[in-house]
Amino acid sequence: MTTTTPRTNDRWAIERADVNSEEAQALLRAYYIDVANRYYRLHLGRDGTPEEIETGLADSPSDDLAEPTGLFLLGRLGGAPQACAGLRVLDDRTVELTRVFVRHAARGTGGGGLLLAAVDEGARALGAERVVLDTRLDLVEARALYTRHGYREIPAYTSGAYAEVWYGKDLTEQ
Repeated sequence: MTTTTPRTNDRWAIERADVNSEEAQALLRAYYIDVANRYYRLHLGRDGTPEEIETGLADSPSDDLAEPTGLFLLGRLGGAPQACAGLRVLDDRTVELTRVFVRHAARGTGGGGLLLAAVDEGARALGAERVVLDTRLDLVEARALYTRHGYREIPAYTSGAYAEVWYGKDLTEQ
């Protein structure tokens, strides 16, 4: 098992977690509901139905966000799970950042930046020299967070219905 030092400040603690734990699954569900409902509102003018949410969750498993194929980070604000991020190994030098989420009530408290610092450490622990991700254009808060933390737009490395912009960060330049 690869270990990384937990990241903390006076309010937040970021730690490795089992992606299949109850806390992780609750955060992943909240993440999916948030991004799915934003998509449905933008394109269909409504929230996703419970059936659509359940289908989407089933179609987007996170099992590979565990060693040896990745890792999962959980962020606690005042001890309560409020944020998450996952890393998926793409090749021996590259990992993909996915499932980045901070609950709305916890946004603006520094958790996102601390989470991305822990992502860098976790990526290095997995042997990566580069972190890549894809996201949607409407997820402006996430895109701003990535840019503030050294991610730059890159050419598409994957395709998919929800991949509209791609970012990368070279960990060897830090």
